[in-house]
Amino acid sequence: MKVKEVSQLTGVSVRTLHHYDDIGLLTPDNSTESGYRLYSDDNLATLQQILFFRELGFSLKRIKELLDSPAFNRQEAFEMQREMLLDKRKQLDSMIATIDKTIQQGKGEYAMTNEEKFKGFDFSHNPYEQEARERWGDKAVDESNKKVAQFGPEIQKEMNRIYFNLAALRNTSPESDEAQEAIGDWFNMLNTNFGTYSLEAFKGLGEMYVDDERFTKNIDKFGEGLARFMCAAMGVYGKNNGHPS
Repeated sequence: MKVKEVSQLTGVSVRTLHHYDDIGLLTPDNSTESGYRLYSDDNLATLQQILFFRELGFSLKRIKELLDSPAFNRQEAFEMQREMLLDKRKQLDSMIATIDKTIQQGKGEYAMTNEEKFKGFDFSHNPYEQEARERWGDKAVDESNKKVAQFGPEIQKEMNRIYFNLAALRNTSPESDEAQEAIGDWFNMLNTNFGTYSLEAFKGLGEMYVDDERFTKNIDKFGEGLARFMCAAMGVYGKNNGHPS
């Protein structure tokens, strides 16, 4: 199949297919005398596998590492992807049940407990881990993950406590004493459990909370506008404690 035909079949743009070829992720097995790419059935199977990995949040770099590994087994990978998709479906089903109850509560038909409000949210697996590995290296991320694995439940409980506290303050001034005390708790928690954050890095992290839609969506689950409030409060905290604005 020619690249345009593959694009029409799969919904993957011609530009993306060319990019996959350029980085060595998916190189067509054949080409015409005129130089047009020709994709084999084996190429299509590989593309299907790539798309499953992408749906599960894998970066192109990580996918290439997996496919290039001598130990890679396509059938085993499909079976692993199936299990991961089933886990994802279970989580989505749980979140749908939670939002159904939330809608019922809004109509006065159901009274949710605080625990029920957050059933289905799963922060035990970091969706940004691969991106972090690419930016800062395996060692730094592995050390952070080791700490989370060792103190995971306690850390998650403390994170939730701080998030809830900040969410309750999100409609106040980020410069207020209460907001600055609460964001100070966040600064100390990060430095205690996840490495060393300078005031500059802390301010930059806050900016990522609003610049990166993924962070914004996750944080705003605790209250709409929380990410923006935290960003502002983190900026003020850095300025108040010695980092220039």
